[in-house]
Amino acid sequence: MAGNTFGQLFRITTFGESHGEAIGVIIDGCPAQLPVDLEYIQSELDKRRPGQSKITTQRKESDTVQILSGVFEGQTTGTPIAMIIPNEDQRSKDYSHNVDVFRPSHADYTYLTKYGIRDHRGGGRSSARETAARVAAGALAKLLLKTQGIEIVAHVSSVGKINAPNVEIKSAEEFIEEREKNIVRCADPATAEEMITYIDGVRKSGDTVGGKITCYVQNCPVGLGEPVFDKLHADLGKAMLSINAVHGFEYGSGFEGSEMHGSEHNDIFIPGTPGDIKTRTNFSGGIQGGISNGMPIEFKVAFKPVATIMQAQPTIDSHGNEAEISGKGRHDPCVVPRAVVIVEAMAALVIADHWLRNRNAILEVKG
Repeated sequence: MAGNTFGQLFRITTFGESHGEAIGVIIDGCPAQLPVDLEYIQSELDKRRPGQSKITTQRKESDTVQILSGVFEGQTTGTPIAMIIPNEDQRSKDYSHNVDVFRPSHADYTYLTKYGIRDHRGGGRSSARETAARVAAGALAKLLLKTQGIEIVAHVSSVGKINAPNVEIKSAEEFIEEREKNIVRCADPATAEEMITYIDGVRKSGDTVGGKITCYVQNCPVGLGEPVFDKLHADLGKAMLSINAVHGFEYGSGFEGSEMHGSEHNDIFIPGTPGDIKTRTNFSGGIQGGISNGMPIEFKVAFKPVATIMQAQPTIDSHGNEAEISGKGRHDPCVVPRAVVIVEAMAALVIADHWLRNRNAILEVKG
């Protein structure tokens, strides 16, 4: 199956299925001598793992990562890095009811039609469990970016029609600390409580709900992004839209910018030293002409409601006959609390890749 590799210089390939022996990732292009903090990588995976709270799936996976290659004495060697995450709590019998039935809004029909075969156990390769491999790779990308002072943080900014106010970021560490104080991962405490109550009510009714995640890239240098087709926002958009259940991406002013006049929307420059010039506003979302401009990069990612609901729904079987199906097993009533770290990981992979690519932008003549 094609389409399992992402990135150009900092490149990852993920593998494995939801109910297979393990999932994993191969990372190629990571510079040598990067200190590898395995505890940090594991802590990132812990934020995505199932079974965290009453508003997430109750599948019990420790998501314990193992590094198989590419690291020696705590540092990267410049060779491919292999990471593997064993699956520990597969309950394939939970999916025995849909062996021959298509779940609405899932990949069952499209996978079967495209490949002539499908893994009905949790969706196989189409399962969101694959994103654990991305989080492991993204954690390594974050460690690389931290050496350059670049920080990436995100939080749940809306659930259904409940929207959090804009949150000030004093430091990435303080932002994450505040976000992690609640199970919905919203950095505004009052809104978080409202979201949790709402999600729990949706869960009890056997339904699901969507939401949005807002992400910020802090201290990104000027110059990341490639014309014409590899614009920074284009690659960020592709990265986000590749995440399961994502239905929308916008950066800067986004769709609201289409309602403004140019005189309102233009980001006016503030006098400063060359290479360190800022703007009064940031409607551009830190990206102009597809290239980072030194302002914080801001974007939002919209997630649809989880497709598996604990209610009976009409559908069809693989022969085209009418059928009925209802969700069984363990599923998220709202995916966004666990998706925060996935959004951060994919952003880190894009920024790390473009940071490496940008090092070749200007010829440095010695002597």
